[in-house]
Amino acid sequence: MKTAHALLRTWPANPRDALPLALWDSAAIAAATGGLSSHAFQASGVEMDSRDVRPGDLFVALKGEAMDGHKFIAAAFAKGAVAAIVDRPVDFPHVLVKDTTKALHDLAHAARQRCKGVRIAVTGSVGKTGVKEAIFNSLDRSSRGAAHRSVRSYNNHVGVPLSLARLPARAKYGVFEMGMNHAGEIAPLADHVRPHVALITTIAPAHIENLGSMEAIADEKAQIFNGLVEGGTAIIPADTEYTQRMIDHARGLGVKIVTFGRSKDADVRLLDAIPSANGGSLVTADLGDKRLCYSVAEPGEHWISNSLGVMAAVRAAGGDMARAGLALAEMGGLKGRGARHNITVPGGKALLIDESYNANPASMRATLRALGQTPAHRRIAVLGSMKELGDFGPKFHRQLAEPLIEAKIDHVILVGDEMRALAGQLGKASPGPLGFIPSFDHCKEPASAIAALEEFGLTHGDAVLVKGSNSVGLGRLVTHFTNAPA
Repeated sequence: MKTAHALLRTWPANPRDALPLALWDSAAIAAATGGLSSHAFQASGVEMDSRDVRPGDLFVALKGEAMDGHKFIAAAFAKGAVAAIVDRPVDFPHVLVKDTTKALHDLAHAARQRCKGVRIAVTGSVGKTGVKEAIFNSLDRSSRGAAHRSVRSYNNHVGVPLSLARLPARAKYGVFEMGMNHAGEIAPLADHVRPHVALITTIAPAHIENLGSMEAIADEKAQIFNGLVEGGTAIIPADTEYTQRMIDHARGLGVKIVTFGRSKDADVRLLDAIPSANGGSLVTADLGDKRLCYSVAEPGEHWISNSLGVMAAVRAAGGDMARAGLALAEMGGLKGRGARHNITVPGGKALLIDESYNANPASMRATLRALGQTPAHRRIAVLGSMKELGDFGPKFHRQLAEPLIEAKIDHVILVGDEMRALAGQLGKASPGPLGFIPSFDHCKEPASAIAALEEFGLTHGDAVLVKGSNSVGLGRLVTHFTNAPA
């Protein structure tokens, strides 16, 4: 019989065991950035905002047009930073570089090169944060905690390198969100990540003010495929009139193409979806060589489609489909993106659905449709302006009258100047075949909307949707009612 010592000596070698446990140490940071380290140290995280620093973090003192992170170095160390990346000597452990922004990018590239895990990139006009979280939760289950993702909505020219710099060497998967406001922004982000799998959730008129047309939005989103590694997979929504446009772009790059949706030609195709008891859906999907049946906790038809994209991405990344199904069944809404709160009101409880972080015509319609399917005594919608629609704005705001009436919303509180167009449309609307139109108030800002909702008076069994572009500030309304005393 072999002794325990002999068994340990014959334990299978795993190359991952030679990788560092710490996220970064001073030598690796100096090597990646070409900088000069003042002390030996190890860091467990990377942060660029001194307010968010946690003990063990490396603080990157970025310089912008209006702000210089070097002013907040002392605050970062007071919160537990172990070192900083700086462009001038400071009286704290640091790595001295010429340009801190370039150093962050260098650190991101070094993280990508040392990690042998599968990288997944997610973009789209609607749903990219929720889909990113669902993919992460799926892969984190199958890898037993060895998955990494962008936190919050760190999806721009600073957030993506920061998220990549946080990628542990031992991670088996990394999931990264990519957003854009203007043409030319997606390609550099994709080049940073060099994903093995790239997913577009859907195409909708978000940021159309800057892009000019839906075709331009589809073309910009498709730039994510330019960053795919050789042999990578492009995952494309099949239920949009721009599907072929995106397929053609991916085909020209020679990558594998997987489509998802309700279309009969989709590679990951919806066969059936029925409402489940918890407000979500029971989904049956055809993956070509197999069929899957799984539950989706998030309510709404848009999450049925999202789940198909999640399954396509997990499969392309080599993840476990069964665990992906469990993750979708247990996933709850994110703050500002579907989080549900039971708030105390006269007579009992009311449901408040927090969609206050973002809004565009497609997501507005989807969430209003979901509200209409939510069992409730009364359905109330607090809708903030949809930003970055430019000359298309009045038209898209007016068109929300239709989904409001179809969903049988009882009362609407409209917030922001852009919502004046919808107020005018509702004011002249006739009941039509559905027999009613919602009552409404129009407010300039969140404080007035809070007062209007309080005056309307929530009661037991009501359901309230709060949705608008983040800059409208409806998060304050959510905070007011969720923190209101019982």
